[in-house]
This record gives sequence, structure tokens and C-alpha cells, in this order.
Amino acid sequence: MKRYLILLLVVHCSLLATRAQVGEYRNDLAVGVSAGYMLSSVGFVPEVPQKQLGGMTGGVTFRYTCEKYFKSVCAIVAEVNLVQTGWKENIMDMDNQPVYYVNDKEKANPLSYERHMKYVQVPIMARLGWGRERKGLQGFIQLGPQIGFFLDESTTSNLQPGIGKLTERSSKIEAQDTMAVQKKFDYGIAVGGGIEFSHPKVGHFILEGRYYYGLGDIYKNSKSDFFGRSNFGQIVIKATYLFDLIRTKNDKIK
Repeated sequence: MKRYLILLLVVHCSLLATRAQVGEYRNDLAVGVSAGYMLSSVGFVPEVPQKQLGGMTGGVTFRYTCEKYFKSVCAIVAEVNLVQTGWKENIMDMDNQPVYYVNDKEKANPLSYERHMKYVQVPIMARLGWGRERKGLQGFIQLGPQIGFFLDESTTSNLQPGIGKLTERSSKIEAQDTMAVQKKFDYGIAVGGGIEFSHPKVGHFILEGRYYYGLGDIYKNSKSDFFGRSNFGQIVIKATYLFDLIRTKNDKIK
């Protein structure tokens, strides 16, 4: 229940940002493209030891700037992104050393497991910026809800059931290795910040860091299911280019 309350609060705050104009009027619409790199993991309960799994993200971005309130430039940002996410297991023994099969005499291939998943993600965020709007630098933060739609998944692994190991895995949680995604709709909260360089004849160049915390799970989580929790945690570094479709006519805007 706590997850749903948090999500409703974020949605409510985002909607408030689009309401009555109480500052300097803006009517700016910019669109463009973005690309970046994502580090992903899944918060399993019971816990599964992991490393961050790297993947690409890219898509289209829409930004509507509605007002400047005191020194804060207020906008709504919406994106549609295709992302590569998932998890990478950290398979170690009780001495925190890699685990090998008994037939791996050279110890060349420690046990490994990666689950790769593709999603379409749609974040909608309230944005506050400080600095230049038309020519120069601006810093910003943004926060809002995000939904995701599962597309497909694949596995990269050298696990071989029935083959003996030189040492035993420290974690006995292995159910996730053979379970397909059960919940194909994801939702959560995205928060980020970065810098933007703008020029009226060129457009907007943006560099951003972002974190996504999933409130949904990829597996069923009732009392009769194996996992009580299986939500995404994602760190994203991305670059975005936007160009103006609509620009407020006001020579005082810098």
C-alpha cells in the first residue's frame, strides 16, 4: 500500500506544476532525441547477490515550459524510451571467491548469469531549472512517475544443472534463473538532475544523471509466491538534444 501512496503523491505534485500561471508566462514546446547508458539491478527478496548490468537507452523527448516563477523555470518533460535492463548475478562462494565447475581445470570460466530485458519506458516529470533559457547554461532537477512495458527477455549464462562445483555458492537463491517475467507492466518514480546549454539558433544540449526506483515487481509477490519483492533499480546517464517548435515571444527572456 505504501508504494501506491508514494506514486499517487508524485502524480499529484506533477499535476500541480501544470496548473494556474502565477509567474512569468511561458509557452515553449521543444522536442528531440536522447541516448544514454543504464546500470540496472533487481531488488529481490529473498536477496540475490548482484553486480550492475549495463545496457543502452534511447528515445524521444518532449518538453513544455509553462512559466518562470521567481528564478525557477517550470516545465513538464515526457519521454518514450527503448531500454535494455535486467540483472547480473554475482556468484561467489563462502570465501567470496568465484565458483567453478569441477571440469574447469584451468578455472577459466567462473559461473555467470545475466538476464537481459527490453522495455518501453515512459517517464513524465515535473522540471525546475535555474539559469539561462535561450542562450547559456541552466541547471535543473526533475521528478515524476514512470511506467514501463515489457517487450522480451534473453539469458546469457554458463550454468549447467547437474554438474558438480569445486565450491558451493554462498547464495542458495536460484529460482530466478529459470523464471520468466510474470508482471509485464512496471511503474515507479524517476528523479534526476543535470545541466543544459542552449543557443537560439542551434537548440538545447542536455547532460543528465537519473535514478529510477521501481514500485512494481517483475514476479508475483503473494504469500504463496517465491519472491516477496522483485523491483528495478536503475541508474542512467544520458545526453539529449532538443529543438524549439514553439517559442514564447518575449525579448526579455535570456
